[in-house]
Amino acid sequence: MNKKQELVIGYIGNGKSTNRYHLPFALNRPGKIKVKTVYQRTLGKGGWAPFDGIMYTDNLNEMLADQEIQAVIICTPVDGHKSLVEQVLNAGKHCVVEKPFALSLADAEEMFRLAEEKGLTLECYQNRRFDSDFLTTQQVIESGKLGELFEINMHYDYYRPHVPEGENSYRKDHAFLYTHACHTVDQVLSYFGSPEDIHSDVRQLLGPGRMNDYFDFAFFYDGLKVSVKSSYFRAKPRPSFAVYGTRGVFIKETEDRQEADLKKFYLPAGHDDFGLDSPEHYGTLTYYDEEGLYHEEKVPTVKGDYARYYDALYETIINGAPPLVTKEQTLEQMRILEKAGENLA
Repeated sequence: MNKKQELVIGYIGNGKSTNRYHLPFALNRPGKIKVKTVYQRTLGKGGWAPFDGIMYTDNLNEMLADQEIQAVIICTPVDGHKSLVEQVLNAGKHCVVEKPFALSLADAEEMFRLAEEKGLTLECYQNRRFDSDFLTTQQVIESGKLGELFEINMHYDYYRPHVPEGENSYRKDHAFLYTHACHTVDQVLSYFGSPEDIHSDVRQLLGPGRMNDYFDFAFFYDGLKVSVKSSYFRAKPRPSFAVYGTRGVFIKETEDRQEADLKKFYLPAGHDDFGLDSPEHYGTLTYYDEEGLYHEEKVPTVKGDYARYYDALYETIINGAPPLVTKEQTLEQMRILEKAGENLA
């Protein structure tokens, strides 16, 4: 019996992105994903404890020359993404890029053009497609109990005023639009597809020339409006999802809990309860059935799992499956974000 082929990967960057949102999940797919090397420009900077069995290096050329490594994951600030993607692709490696994918639509188009010339996979890392609140909302929608949908509100709120207050100038790479709307906008595009129309309200609440700290998108489909809203100044967060249909409503107050566990260094490997909601976090489905009877019930949360992104990446690179996150979806998101932020300065 032949041993299942592993996908061997390396990382560029050794900060929060790599250690919190990638390695705990890639390493939770033994026999499928093998993490060989992590490149860091200054070894040990940042204080993240090394993972056993991984080689850490400050020699990028050496990592890119490693014939065993098939794919490289870029987890660095967005302003360096384009040049790093070019190095990875020119080294003959498949490439995954953390969100936001690029700082401009033009850069993103050039990156995909090079990938196509090389015959290599290039994808944006959209792990939030596997958030538990988003997956649960999909399950409720697909049950049909809400009837015809007419409005969905999605919120990604914080109360972190010190973040915008700590910056005295506008930087595109620090804009809330690029660092956070990239999560929820992708959820909308991945599930509902391309909208017929988009309205956006993107603000600098502290005034012109300051950090972008607020966004409000409205995506319009045939009979359906999907709103995506977020701010650094929400002392009390709004429901993560509120879904309204002709027969009822589903409210999911709390967001996915994977990040909360990761912050406590409670990792998915060996913990079956990682990222799981308790019953008090379950969403509430209220609806009238086809006979006009009223129902109100708690909906157990679907398990979220960011490792499912790596499952999909494995299928794409090893077995030739279509990419989970398509070029068209990434470019459409870049187009939306660029248009929405064109007046920020």
